[in-house]
Order: sequence, then structure tokens, then C-alpha cells
Amino acid sequence: MSQGESRAPTGRYLATLSLLALGVVYGDIGTSPLYALREAFRPESGVAPTPANVLGVLSLIFWSLIIVISVKYLGFVMRADNRGEGGMIALTALVARGRSQEGGRGGVLVLMGLFGAALLYGDSMITPAISVLSAVEGLEVATPVVAPYVIPITVVILVALFAVQSRGTAGIGKVFGPVTLTWFLVLGLLGAAEILRHPGVLAAVHPLHGAGFFARNRAPGFLVLGSVFLAVTGGEALYADMGHFGRRPIRLTWFVVVLPALMLNYFGQGALLLRDPEAVEHPFFLLAPEWALLPLVILATAATVIASQAVISGAFSLTRQAMQLGYLPRLEIEHTSAREIGQIYIPSLNWVLMIACIGLVIGFGESSDLAAAYGVAVTTDMVFTTLLFSAVARSHWGWGMGRVALLAAAFLVVDLAFWGANLVKIPAGGWFPLAIAAVIFSLMTTWKKGRQILAARLNATTLPFELFMQDVESNPPLRVPGTSVFMYGSADGTPPALLHNLIHNKVLHERVVLLMVKTEEIPAVAEEERVKVERLGSGFFRVAIRYGFVEDPDIPAALARIPDPDLQLKPMETSYFLGRETLIPSKKPGMAIWREHLFGVMSRNARTATSFFSLPPNRVVELGAQIEL
Repeated sequence: MSQGESRAPTGRYLATLSLLALGVVYGDIGTSPLYALREAFRPESGVAPTPANVLGVLSLIFWSLIIVISVKYLGFVMRADNRGEGGMIALTALVARGRSQEGGRGGVLVLMGLFGAALLYGDSMITPAISVLSAVEGLEVATPVVAPYVIPITVVILVALFAVQSRGTAGIGKVFGPVTLTWFLVLGLLGAAEILRHPGVLAAVHPLHGAGFFARNRAPGFLVLGSVFLAVTGGEALYADMGHFGRRPIRLTWFVVVLPALMLNYFGQGALLLRDPEAVEHPFFLLAPEWALLPLVILATAATVIASQAVISGAFSLTRQAMQLGYLPRLEIEHTSAREIGQIYIPSLNWVLMIACIGLVIGFGESSDLAAAYGVAVTTDMVFTTLLFSAVARSHWGWGMGRVALLAAAFLVVDLAFWGANLVKIPAGGWFPLAIAAVIFSLMTTWKKGRQILAARLNATTLPFELFMQDVESNPPLRVPGTSVFMYGSADGTPPALLHNLIHNKVLHERVVLLMVKTEEIPAVAEEERVKVERLGSGFFRVAIRYGFVEDPDIPAALARIPDPDLQLKPMETSYFLGRETLIPSKKPGMAIWREHLFGVMSRNARTATSFFSLPPNRVVELGAQIEL
């Protein structure tokens, strides 16, 4: 568990954090009322909006929000933090750490976590598409004349949304909280007004209405769970954004603002359907009086843009974490804020997400059709989260097997029910996030495995550093002024670039730094623990620099803070020597040929080490070598 709970925010700071959390964390789940109840009663579901069925679906939505969000995520899963960070990558890192401590067990769980992280990319493509499209469809309720323009308007909004990503969320983020607060207040007011007309709808709180719904509708009733699940999408966001705000603001915001507003709105839509079953086509927008329709559409569009922003930013953060842990090649990252490390922009990913979102909107055409693609990824992630959380509770907290099994079984009953109901969506669109996840998972595992094979090939031909030092001391080469820094991943071997430089140039600098950079499976490393220096004699130093998986390496800055008086690096007298390997696919044991070719393509398109490690370009020397995979 986190040790920071004793320093939890209070007073005005807690209120400020809670407002910010409202805008970032709850955008996704806050826009679900636009389509969740409507999808449960679509003609294809085979479930008519009779009074008994309306009360049954409302009961299922109510208890889903309580069990999945209030109990599972806010009560238990958010306690499994990695130095304050949450999310699938952080949880996977915890499992991997427990696996190494237990002697290698749990490899399947680590792969499960990676696939779960890959699934989030599909969610990052679908959420902006379905959210913005469902909001713009409200224009059809206000005036049917705009029906032919719904798709073009949605595409324009999405293009604008992705076009401003390079400017960062620092400025626009200040309005996220107030706009989202307004959105939730409107949700509550619209629902409360309708509940006052039909207070009998509140009987849906009794769980027997949900049980009776299954008893009456049998198989179609079970499949409606796929639509009910839309009400709890966004649960993973609560956990993933924990590192930005902490547990307390997220929990406070949920119980004080979000949960009451959502329940009032869902029950208000249910009351409307009890009064007028024909309103099932657009129960959310029909809650509003006619004069308020256009302002409501504008507010809903703003809320969906905010919800989309949250998942886009989440995709950027997830990508950086995967890069730092060695599961993806280095990509160009731009920092959009000088103060907030989490505010980043990844150009290549941004445009891929934009093209995918536009393709989804044009390909599916309606938010109801897009809903078929929504849910498969998130339900699968929720199952994985339960399993990974159980492993952490067992290995890190020492919970007894009985306690872990009982809790996991209780959560899995709900998770697997939602998952099974969403599986039938695969032919109608659920295949899309699975296909995206399969591609991302293949890239991640290929990159990780390829780097391991490459390291093994280099180590097999590397001269032991002890032998190298003996040769240097017995046959001293010419030493020239300045400092040379050689980056290499093995503490026992001699960097190939160092050997090549000595063989070809016949000289060594006065000071030679053998630099190792390691990314730890924790979010951030304390400054006092970042750099370790070891003197090797004859002007040689071994320096180890550690970073967390949410930190961006800055090698010159880290080296400049070394306190050793004999290793004070002057920027214009320091040269960085890097190895550049040309990879040649071969039939040696390791990976399939197609994966070797894929690894080669990824390597050639990766961001340069110079840029990734923030090295000064005019002080970098690259020495090449050919390596057979």
C-alpha cells in the first residue's frame, strides 16, 4: 500500500484537486448516460421497455456502479499502487517485481498485464468516436434537418481535438473541472425533475428487480448486460489517474458529485420511459425541455471532448511508461508543460489515434453501432485487473489464499458476466479493439524479446572489462584531454564503442565514463538515489543512473550533479560515444524470422538515443556494428 495516505490533502487543496480530478478522471463514465440506457432497449436486444424491464435495467445499473466502481476500484484496487501510480502498466510492474522475488513465477500474469495495456489503445480510439458522435446526434433531436451533417460535424470536432494536442492540456485543463462540474449538476437536475414526476422509479434500488429481470428475459436479459456495462466504463481511468491526484480526491469526488448525479440521471431516464416508452430512442436528450435542447447538446459535446481528452492523454502516458520499461521503441515525446511531467505529447501516436477515430465514425456511422465495438476491451481489462490485483494482494501484502480467493471470486462473478455478455459483440465490431490489442501486444513482446536477444548477442562477443583494463595498464595508450562517456548495459563487459574507438583512433580520454542507464519498475527515483559512481582506476569510472518509468532521462543533467571532484564534466569537453547496430535477421535460435524483420523495422524507426537521453547532438559520436539476430 502507499505510504503517502498519511499526507493526504485537506482543506482548499483537497477541493482544488477534487475539481481537477472531476474534469480528468470522470469524463468517460460521466458521458455514459448519453447512450447506456438507450442501448439496453434497442430493438435488436429483444427486451421491450416495459415498466418491469425498466426497473430491472435500472437496478442492474445501480448495483453495477456500486459493486464495480465503489467497492472494487475505489475500495480495493486503488490500494494496489506502485509508489502512488496506478493503471495497468503500474500493476503489471508490481506483479513483475513479485515474480522476480518469487524466483520467476507469474510470467503469464505479466503477459496478461501487457495485453491488458494493449487493449487500452483500442479504448483510446473508440471512446472519442462514440462519445463525440453520441453528443452530436443530439442535434437530430433538436432538428432532424441536421441528420445528414452529423458525421461531418463529428469528424470536424475530432480533427480539431487532435490538432490542438500539441499545445498541451495545461491551459484547456483549467476549464475541464468547471465544465465537467456543470455537466454533472445538469445531469442531476434533469434526472431529479423527472423523478419528481414519477418517484416510483426509485423502487429499482431493490436488487430483486435486477434478479427478476434475468428470470423474465433469460438469454436476452443476460446479453443486455453488455449495454448495462456501458454505465461503468471509465473504471480503469479511476485507477490509471491515481498518480495525478491521489486516492482521496478521486474517492471524495465520486461519492459527493459523480455517483449521485449519475444515479439521478439514470433514474430520471427510467422515470421518463415509465411515462413514455416511445422516448427510448433518445431518453437522455428528451429529459430536457425543448428550449434547453441546443444548450444541452453544446454542453454534452464539451463533456465528450473532455472525456476524449482524458483517454488520449492516457494513451500518451501509457506509451511513455511502456517505452521506459523496454516494451516499445523510443518515440518522439514533446513536453507541453514546464511544471507537470505528465503533460506530454507524442506526435506519431496522436495522428494514428485521429485517423482511427475518424475511420470508426465513418465506418460505423451511428453511436449505437459503435457501441458494439465498445465494451469488449474494457471488460477484458477488468477481468485482468482482478487477477493481477489478487496476485499483488497475495505476494506483496501477504493476504491468505482463502481471503484472496473469496474476494477474487466475488469480483470475477460480475466481471465475467459483463465479459460474457460483451463477447457476442465481437462479430459486430468488438473484433476491432481485440485486433488493435493483438497488433500492439505483438509489437511490445517483439521489441522486448528482440532487445534481450540483441543484448545476449552483444554480451557473447564482449571482452570482459577486467581483461580490457589489464591490457590498458600494461600497454598504456595515448591519453587526450577531456571526458568520454560510453553507454552500455553490461557492468562486466567492455562497451563495443570503447573497443572500436581505441582500435581505430588509438587514443583514450583522460577520463572515461562507463555509463549504465536503468529504468526501475517504480514511477520515480529519488534524486539522492539517482546516480551511483564507482572508481575503476586509471581514469576510468563506472556510473549508474536510475530513472522511474514515468520519468524522462536527461543524462547531461544527471552527470552534472555528480559530487565527485575528479569527475566534474565540462559540457564542451565531454564526448558521448554510442553504438549503432545494423540488425541482420538470421536463422539462429531466438525469434521467428517475421518477428526479426519486424524488430529491425522498429529499430530503424525508433527515436535516436541522442534525442531520447537528451544528449547534446554536437558532442555525440556513433560507431556502428553488424549484429545477426
